[in-house]
Amino acid sequence: MMNFLRSFFYFFLKFPVRLLVRSNIVLDAKTPVETDSKPIFYVISHQSASDLLALQIACKKQNLPDPLSQVTIKDKSFDRTVCLAKSSSVLGIKRGKTKALSQGLAMLNQHDEDKQLDVQLIPVNLIWGRTPTQEKNNANVASLLAEQESPSWFRKFFIILFLGRDSLVRFSEALSLRYMSDHHGNDEATAHKLLRVARFHFHRQNIAAKGPRLIHRQQMFTALFANPSVKRIICDEAKSKNISEAKVKKQAQGIMEEIAGDYSVSLIHLGERILRWLWGRLYSDIKVSNSKVLRELAQDGHEIIYVPCHRSHMDYLLLTYIILQEGLVTPRIAAGINLNFWPAGPIFRKGGAFFIRRSFAGNRLYSTIFREYLGLLFERGYSVKYYTEGGRSRTGRLLSPKTGMLAMTIQSLLRGIDRPLTLVPVYLGYEHVMEVGTYHKELSGSEKKNESIFGVLKAIKNLRNYGNGYVNFGKPININDYLNQNVPTWKDAINPIDPQKPSWLTPTVNDMANELMLSINQCAALNGVALVALILHASENKALSKSDLEKQLDFILDIQRQAPFSDQITIPSETGEDILAHVISLNKVTVSEDSFGTIISLDESASLEMRYYRNNILHTYALIALVCKLLTHHSSISHQQLVAQTVSILSTLKDDLFLWQQPEQLKQQIDQVLIALEKHEMATQTDTSDSSQVTWALTDNNEHLSKVNLLAECMDESLQRLVIISSLTTRLAPISKRNLEEKVVAIAKRLSVLNNITAPEFIDKKAQATLINTMRSLDYIDIDEDGLLIATKTMADLKSTVTNLVSIEVLQSIAR
Repeated sequence: MMNFLRSFFYFFLKFPVRLLVRSNIVLDAKTPVETDSKPIFYVISHQSASDLLALQIACKKQNLPDPLSQVTIKDKSFDRTVCLAKSSSVLGIKRGKTKALSQGLAMLNQHDEDKQLDVQLIPVNLIWGRTPTQEKNNANVASLLAEQESPSWFRKFFIILFLGRDSLVRFSEALSLRYMSDHHGNDEATAHKLLRVARFHFHRQNIAAKGPRLIHRQQMFTALFANPSVKRIICDEAKSKNISEAKVKKQAQGIMEEIAGDYSVSLIHLGERILRWLWGRLYSDIKVSNSKVLRELAQDGHEIIYVPCHRSHMDYLLLTYIILQEGLVTPRIAAGINLNFWPAGPIFRKGGAFFIRRSFAGNRLYSTIFREYLGLLFERGYSVKYYTEGGRSRTGRLLSPKTGMLAMTIQSLLRGIDRPLTLVPVYLGYEHVMEVGTYHKELSGSEKKNESIFGVLKAIKNLRNYGNGYVNFGKPININDYLNQNVPTWKDAINPIDPQKPSWLTPTVNDMANELMLSINQCAALNGVALVALILHASENKALSKSDLEKQLDFILDIQRQAPFSDQITIPSETGEDILAHVISLNKVTVSEDSFGTIISLDESASLEMRYYRNNILHTYALIALVCKLLTHHSSISHQQLVAQTVSILSTLKDDLFLWQQPEQLKQQIDQVLIALEKHEMATQTDTSDSSQVTWALTDNNEHLSKVNLLAECMDESLQRLVIISSLTTRLAPISKRNLEEKVVAIAKRLSVLNNITAPEFIDKKAQATLINTMRSLDYIDIDEDGLLIATKTMADLKSTVTNLVSIEVLQSIAR
């Protein structure tokens, strides 16, 4: 009778729950498959009918067993779901304990009796509303509803009514009770430990999903005015400018109003619904990689700082949305002051953005307030997101990092924050960036237009299918561990009241910023548009037959799979035919027909746009293309020489392309590329017992040679830049750095006209300066007693190597 009433109750309640509840489901790991020896059980926080029904809906979507069902083990029946606590009564009186302890103990005992049994216990956390708690004088209905740990059925009704469509169901990795039984025993102490760990596990997940206690911006201002550094700078400004402290405080208040965010949970919820609709219209799919690392960091109590590359204004929305979908609280976002225009500025501010000026320009009051505001965010436990490039890349390549935000982050750590600060590099990739046309106008000399509501409306009008979006999370960099390893005495600089700038800060920040950029590139996402752009830009006249392009796509994908740029890179699983069909559907290429078949090409406008996407992934093929280049320019080359020249050239291009590999990794990857080419029957090695005498050569198959030649052309422009710098330094030394940069740019501009090179980075002065600085650090260039640049003896070897890899026409142009 009790079972019948229970079933009827759940049947009756199922309809309103289905109507009112919409859950975002997050899987921390692949869910196990149930077998007779590996039955699946669930553990949840509260014994609540609505929780169980919401779990039932989520389990059905994941093809998991019904949590309301029974499991029979050795003729003994168990509830499939273990509930840790009962809900409070309507009067607030706590009820008795659940059967969790006795059931857990009984299941452990079953493992002692049956050595083949291995119960899979999946912790499932159901979070209603994801609304953070607030300071009492700022609490709203949602936060009050969300605060109670074990609400009564009456309160739960209103929670579902108001917060049901913003719920999260998070499945954690299954725990093996066989492991617990074998390593910890089957007694009551083990059962108690299991339940205690589960409660703490859910507690940490709740903090990760909801975030720390939310305080109002006015309370932030009060905290800032009480900050010793802000107090001192106000006093100093008043004295130095001979004005009253009240006037300086008014200026400080204005700066705080300009900087500070005004986080609104209700706007985040509304924005999530709007963005879900928008992404459905804009993107075929949004592919996310390695997001599990975020949840692990949050659960371990790390202060997460997201550091993505910056391609588009879309970055702000896309990454925040993905973080929310992965079951974590949205970060506070450092946004350029140029985005603080009506109505976007107030909306972004409510979404957690805080605004930063492009330059502090010696404004000590502003820089102090901004630094202390950032430190206050870390102190309060908020995750933060900022862009180290300082602005959007106009060329598609990573920009040199701006180190100000990173320096202020470390200075915040020197206040004695007791949680580890961890940087998470993020690679953002798109098959369409809506600002690309504007970027080319700016690179061609047009003045950058300020962002405005009219620009937003124009962008909305031009919305169309943008293909796929990609969000790849890289390997985290724990700042505390980094400092322990590189600056063992860094803790000596900790001062909670008035931290000073230590001497090691600037060089450490520069090194860390560079490592961040390498980590971003290391977790790149290859996509169809970028791959097609890479191939067509390497082809003559930027055109190929459809069948040749499909074969080339298959080739370069297979080489990347066999010799991956890194273990974090994501590679499409589709065939070249499928990828090209997708790119054609996005109208990125020109498709024409003749009597021999279909031709895929790029017109002048598309060529400029597609170069941007090609630059997104050029670094991932630098080593592969260079190996191919050396093979195509030598009828036979020794393995030792091929490795040495590849390492030499890539070491010179390391800072330009942000390549993560050290010489040892480069050597390993070169061997992988050669083996892959050999498997494709494109290259052969001499069969000799002496490994030092091994030589490599390309095969005579014309079809294979054309594929290798095409891939080799990808590095042609980078090699030409090296030839220009090495030739001019050798010929014109001694020469000032400024004069050398100007002459390099002048020749690059001439070559771009003569050889129809439409690459903005080819003639970019900063890009040439980067190569010159790298050559100095590698001792190809030295400085004489007059401070002028001169070529060293080792420059001759580099010059000889790169000169042999570019065409005679280019060499003649440089010589003239």
